[in-house]
Amino acid sequence: MSFVVAQSHFIFGVRTGVRNNLCFFDEQTVVFPSGNSCVCFNTVQRWQRFISGSERSQGMRAMTISSNRRYLAVSDYGERATVTVFDLQHEQGRKRKILSAGDMSVQEFICIAFSPDSKYLIGLTEGPEWMLILWLWEKHKLLATLKTPNTNNPVTQVSFNPYNNTQLCVSGTGVFKLFRYSEGALKQSSVAKVESINFLCHTWMSEHRVIAGTDTGRLLVFESGDLRREISMTSVQAASVAHLHPMLFLPFLTQSGQVEVKKIKDANVDEGPSVPSITAILSYSKGFACSRGPGTVFLFEQTDESGYRKTREIKIPLDAYCSGVTLAEYQQIDTICFSPAEETLAISTNRGQLYSLMLSLQLHQEDKLHFELLSQSFHSSSITGLSICIRKPLVATCSLDRSVRIWNYETKVLELYKEFQEEAYSVALHPTGLFILVGFSDRLRLMNLLIDDIRTFKEFTVRSCRECAFSNGGHMFAAVNGNIIQIYSVTSFDNILNLKGHNGKVSQLDLDDSRVVSCGVDGAVYEWNTQSGKRESESVLKSCSYTGVAFSSDCKTILAVGTDLTLKEIQDCQVLREVPADETAHTALAVSHSGRVVFTGTSSGTVRAIKYPLPIQKEWITYQAHSGPVTKMVITYDDQFLLTVSEDGCLLIWKIIDKEGRGLKSNKHIVHTEEILITKSDLEEKTQHMLEMKMRLEELQMENEYQLRLKDMNYNEKLRELSDNFVQQIGTLKTSQQAMKTEMEKQECENQQNSAELIMKHSKELKDLELSYSQKLIVEHEKYQDLEQKHQRMLEDYEKQLKSAEDRKIQAVEELTKMYEAKLQEKTQLLAQEDAEQKISVFKAIIKQAEEDEERKILEIQTNYEKKMKTEKQTNANLKGKNSIMAQKFISLQKRIDDRSADINKLKQERQRLLGLIRSLESDIEDLKRQISGHEKTSQDKDHIILCLKRKNQELEKLKFVLEFQLNELKQKTEPLQHDISVKKERISQLEEELIQTDKSNAQLKLTVSELKLKLKTRDKEMCKESQKVKDLETHLQRLKSDLHNCVSFIQEPKTLKDNIQMIYTRYVQQTERVSVLRKTPRAVRHQCDRQERTVNGLKMRLVKSAEEHEKVYAKIMKENMTLIAEINELRKELHLARTQAKDVKAQLALLKKPKKSQPILEEAAYQDPKQLGVKIPNSHTVFAFWNYHFNG
Repeated sequence: MSFVVAQSHFIFGVRTGVRNNLCFFDEQTVVFPSGNSCVCFNTVQRWQRFISGSERSQGMRAMTISSNRRYLAVSDYGERATVTVFDLQHEQGRKRKILSAGDMSVQEFICIAFSPDSKYLIGLTEGPEWMLILWLWEKHKLLATLKTPNTNNPVTQVSFNPYNNTQLCVSGTGVFKLFRYSEGALKQSSVAKVESINFLCHTWMSEHRVIAGTDTGRLLVFESGDLRREISMTSVQAASVAHLHPMLFLPFLTQSGQVEVKKIKDANVDEGPSVPSITAILSYSKGFACSRGPGTVFLFEQTDESGYRKTREIKIPLDAYCSGVTLAEYQQIDTICFSPAEETLAISTNRGQLYSLMLSLQLHQEDKLHFELLSQSFHSSSITGLSICIRKPLVATCSLDRSVRIWNYETKVLELYKEFQEEAYSVALHPTGLFILVGFSDRLRLMNLLIDDIRTFKEFTVRSCRECAFSNGGHMFAAVNGNIIQIYSVTSFDNILNLKGHNGKVSQLDLDDSRVVSCGVDGAVYEWNTQSGKRESESVLKSCSYTGVAFSSDCKTILAVGTDLTLKEIQDCQVLREVPADETAHTALAVSHSGRVVFTGTSSGTVRAIKYPLPIQKEWITYQAHSGPVTKMVITYDDQFLLTVSEDGCLLIWKIIDKEGRGLKSNKHIVHTEEILITKSDLEEKTQHMLEMKMRLEELQMENEYQLRLKDMNYNEKLRELSDNFVQQIGTLKTSQQAMKTEMEKQECENQQNSAELIMKHSKELKDLELSYSQKLIVEHEKYQDLEQKHQRMLEDYEKQLKSAEDRKIQAVEELTKMYEAKLQEKTQLLAQEDAEQKISVFKAIIKQAEEDEERKILEIQTNYEKKMKTEKQTNANLKGKNSIMAQKFISLQKRIDDRSADINKLKQERQRLLGLIRSLESDIEDLKRQISGHEKTSQDKDHIILCLKRKNQELEKLKFVLEFQLNELKQKTEPLQHDISVKKERISQLEEELIQTDKSNAQLKLTVSELKLKLKTRDKEMCKESQKVKDLETHLQRLKSDLHNCVSFIQEPKTLKDNIQMIYTRYVQQTERVSVLRKTPRAVRHQCDRQERTVNGLKMRLVKSAEEHEKVYAKIMKENMTLIAEINELRKELHLARTQAKDVKAQLALLKKPKKSQPILEEAAYQDPKQLGVKIPNSHTVFAFWNYHFNG
């Protein structure tokens, strides 16, 4: 059989006395403390999520939510106060960190606050020596503390500057100080002279401005920590206060009633007359909201940089369900909060009530607005009575706040409640759910539960009835009158029985139809017969004061709890079983109807689930429930819910399930009814009211019909007027349209005449142009013939010059080849000799340097191993550098040789090029001849060609302009890319250096680990040797004992005994020194073993610590390496992209600068595979291959 557990389902009530006990998680969810938990309540879907408090906590003191609405911090008071940070985005409100004050003795934090970036958390302790404690909470690090001297000035609030993570504000009685966190400490930045002012709250309006509220209703504005001015609430009050203190205020008032801002000359004067205090204040985007006395909130909006105007006054509504004078509108407001979108304003009061207002829907309606209940109306004091019924899902509670409330535990709503003039001590619901029995301080009242009221119809003279209960059938009820239990009939209201026997007050009773069990403070548990009034069984333990009693599920045994810290099961005047508790006493109990589990409530507010039948040992499950002692608890008849109430004023609904999460199966099939009671007078009044409303409706219908007919007539008349107006407008429009049409025809005739004149003029100009161009063509033709003759003469002269130049060129080429071949042989010989000598000297220097380095390395290895590793890596780096220098020198020499050979090749190519040029010139001459023959075409074709060429020239010029613009854009794009490449190259070099340093540290750590392991092995060997020595000595001693034992048998033979003793002496006692050594050996061995064990333990601890440090360093290096590799890959991609862009730019530049014949070559090179050109990843070898290809063609 699986064990039964309880799960928090819903709670009614708010925990008061907690600073900032209401905040928004999102637009629909609020967070508030209730019982011993924080509750996330969705106001739309009406579900709750519980965040359980600390088990060792004595209660909450303050709470706050981070600016990003993710983390919730709760402070608990106790012997050592703590602050717990919860993650609200986690489904169960997972604990993130538990913060404490370290070694300092702190019992409670009265206020806590998150920084704007949610990284820091500040805590304020209670006086007289109040203290500030700053945490970097995610790393569980206490950053700074600041303790003040004993000033006897209590502080109330601490807050962060929302625009600066390092600035704080603290306010209290005669205290208003600004602090700043810098250089690892909290330092006071400014102090205002406000010794006589009691600040209750403050809020930040900007980076330098703070508005604070006082206990006398003043709003004071501070700028950079200095008191600047005051915001008065009303002109009347400002005038009265100004009359009392003329030096405080300026002598003018506004007639419009707007808020005034007045300069303050002296802040140390006494406060004015007693006025409503400002207990809560909060800023928002448009201004700020503050409480103004009991039950009132003012909204202020900012008019300019320093002025504020009161825009709205919001009040808590009157309590319609109170029978007398109500205290609802006199509630003091503790907390104000806005939703994230500032659409909803919510408040909490000192009587444990939550109210809200939709600002987006209500602000435009009227000046004075009223709050609405955020959830339900809760109890504001200790709950003294609890009862359920079987026919309806109702639960009744009564409290010392003089109210009786009826809740529905299925729909989780407050069905009905009423406040009375007297305190209610006990309550009992009739099984039908239609009547209720309430014990007041003056008498016991039986009342009807109507649809909207709780109405008394019978009173009984039972004063201060602490316990009452109906029977299962509802035909009678029992009430406690001091130490007497009185049983009444529900039908006749007669006192049937008076059960006397208790010597003290009866603390609780449980009524069955035939029996009643009671317990009292006198330590007695009695079972009575309700038919005869006789006492059937009793159990008296005078040392125990019982607080709870109940029948078992089968009514055969009685379960009771009391102050002796035990749960007792009693049957036939005997205690069958006792389940001892811990240091916490049981205060109430409830037994499930299935008989599987017993729930008990404790004085600390926890709930325990105990198996039934009761276990022998302490076996139970404890749940965090309330913040005060559990006063009453009951299980519903279908075993689905457990209901508990406490002195903290909260009603907590638990869902009873098994460990698989399934609800308990009940044998009872309970059908809930929906009938309600209503009196005849109420019904007649309602029917009369309905008839009146019906008549009123008919009158309104007739009046509406009459009004509709009047409106129809008015509308018809207006329609006729509009139609007449429209007809007139149509006529005027038609006449204007006709006039416009005639004017348009006139304009068309004029346009036709003008166009004919223009055509004649243009034809005449065209003929004149044709004549002038024909004359110009004749002149140009004559010029062309002259130019053709000049061209023929120039051709003949050029052929003569070409022949002479060819002869000279051939002769010069032969001379140059001979001269350069001789020079080349000389240079190659000289270069070979220089190269050999240089290589020999370089290699000698390298060998010498290497020998010196090796000698230095040997010396360094002898002195210090760590120094050797560093120097060895440095020498390796030097050698690499020198090798790279030598490689570069070799490459440069090889390059010079290649340059010489390249010069020879260039000369040969130049010769070939000149020959090719001669051939091309000859072909050009032939082309020119063909062109001259082609020039004999008609002048019209040439004119056409000239026009085409001009157009092409214009297009080329446009193309050139576009290409130049694109070139400039590409240059502008490449410049920042080149800068980024250089910066990232520097970053890569820095990261490589850091990687080298981490490699060095890793190698050093590995070396230390190997040394420690080696030392550990040697210690183990020595231990083995010493243990072997001890074993040898033990065997030696054992042999001696056996030989002595054998000598005992010769005790009657002296000679034989003497011989044996001598033999033993010669065998075991050889030298006196050996005997002394043997005597000292065990002690020395033990001493050495202890010393070896201590050293081995120390080495193991050092090895574990070094391994942990090595793992941390290695993990950090791996993370950094991963980030570096990712950055390098991104840099490579960007570098590749920049190179491709630069290549494209170069190609376009080449296209613009070189003639058209080079275009195919460039295009072919652009699309050629870079691997064929020797272009790879840019290191020294690939760069050399690229330049070799470039110069060698």
